[in-house]
Amino acid sequence: MFSLTFSLISSILISVVSLSPALEKALEAAGDNRPELEKVLKHYEGDPQKHDAAVFLIENMEGHCYVTYVLHDTAGDVVPFDVLSYPNYDSLEAAVRIIEDNRGELDYRRDERFDDLPAIQSDFLINHIDYAFRAWKEKPWAKGLNFEQFCEYVLPYRGSNEPLEEWREFFWLKYENLETAMANPSDPLEAASLINDDVKSWFKFDPRYYYHPTDQGLADMLKNKMGRCEDMTNLTIYAMRANGLAVTSDYTPYWANSGNNHAWNAIVTGDGKVVPFMGAEANPGQYRLANKLAKVYRKTYSVQPQNLIFQDRKQENVPRWLAGKNYVDVTSDYVTVSDVVIKFEEEIADSVDIAYLCVFNSGDWKAIHWGRIVDGTAVFTDMGTGIAYLPALYLNDKIAPFGPPFILKDESQVQYLSVDRSNMLSVKLTATTARKQEISTDGVATSTLQPGQSYELFYWDNDWQPLGASVAGDTPLTFENIPANGLYWLVAEGSDKEERIFTIEDDQQVWW
Repeated sequence: MFSLTFSLISSILISVVSLSPALEKALEAAGDNRPELEKVLKHYEGDPQKHDAAVFLIENMEGHCYVTYVLHDTAGDVVPFDVLSYPNYDSLEAAVRIIEDNRGELDYRRDERFDDLPAIQSDFLINHIDYAFRAWKEKPWAKGLNFEQFCEYVLPYRGSNEPLEEWREFFWLKYENLETAMANPSDPLEAASLINDDVKSWFKFDPRYYYHPTDQGLADMLKNKMGRCEDMTNLTIYAMRANGLAVTSDYTPYWANSGNNHAWNAIVTGDGKVVPFMGAEANPGQYRLANKLAKVYRKTYSVQPQNLIFQDRKQENVPRWLAGKNYVDVTSDYVTVSDVVIKFEEEIADSVDIAYLCVFNSGDWKAIHWGRIVDGTAVFTDMGTGIAYLPALYLNDKIAPFGPPFILKDESQVQYLSVDRSNMLSVKLTATTARKQEISTDGVATSTLQPGQSYELFYWDNDWQPLGASVAGDTPLTFENIPANGLYWLVAEGSDKEERIFTIEDDQQVWW
């Protein structure tokens, strides 16, 4: 009896002592749901590797959640909106414009948030862990993955902020005979391509889902068979992780030479090679990103302590895309990069110690990376080259330009764009966005501007400064007395501000 009691007490003490601070913090944050998580840990006491996997999931679970969004008007009132009630994107856009004419600008706000820690059930986690290990151990193409790769890219039970659902068994059974169709069953890229070919056959991108920011779960995607890029990447993650493929989602918060943002998939091989592709659209080795990349980040399930949100800083609030806990910078996997050192000429308030680099996207400068200010200087690491940037601070929850824009050249050289009013130009403008320059038979650049449309030209000097407006005809627009060495922006009256910025070089518009 003494021996049995002592053994039981020792087991309990060892279990308590072995809890890491991160695990104990997560269990405490679970509140009344703590017993469910402890059931998972106890379930795997006799299997050290699965126990470690369960610890990984629980330690990094805080912040993972399902989030819903609602459309609201300028008064804050909810606007009921069903994207599938419109036959196509154009009709949806037309309906939005009519609503905005009556209710002001529409925007989305977070409605409800359902965190995983206080709600996730033990049976759900155990099922996901068991199926993940089965795929890792049994699928021939998964043999080269180490435990760390498995935990980050195969084991997680969610892709983003979608509802919690069981999806592993569905896709495990759906592709259980995949090996028999493969030329090389040990090749993860071949396996991923075959699965993606199947997904492509029944799930499609639909731009109407830009107005459906709540991420779909598997049930909705099986029902609707369409979604936005976030849905496409999540669905592909389900299908491939369920079969032991290390697939994740990489993204750029903002294109560097276009509006909007983008997310896509990437598969990680056992030797660390990263191959991008687009779930439900293009296979590994066949995918090309459409626009320039200033930054590429990878979603991770695990918390990344090096991220800005965890750093000691004087300002609590940071720009939205840089406030995340679960992403890692992988820009160098995609493009040529260079560190940028900015020496600020203006004095910086003592209350500010973080600066940002911005790209121009959909009519605004958007923060895409950060650097700590030390003695008036900030270093921005691994920036994509061949791109226009603007240094900025984040003041009163808004981007505040701080210094002249510049072009980071492909040779990693910095070309500052400070207007020179001692050198005034006469310019002929032919377009508002990057287009292949065509020359008419008389040697004049052909205009792609809309005849009868009014356009206003701006140059950057701490803000967009107007240089005048003109109505387009059949020939290029001419503007006189333009300060040289600037960054310019030609905007159509009433536009959605998707026109691109440009410099003037050898009398030509050069787009950024």
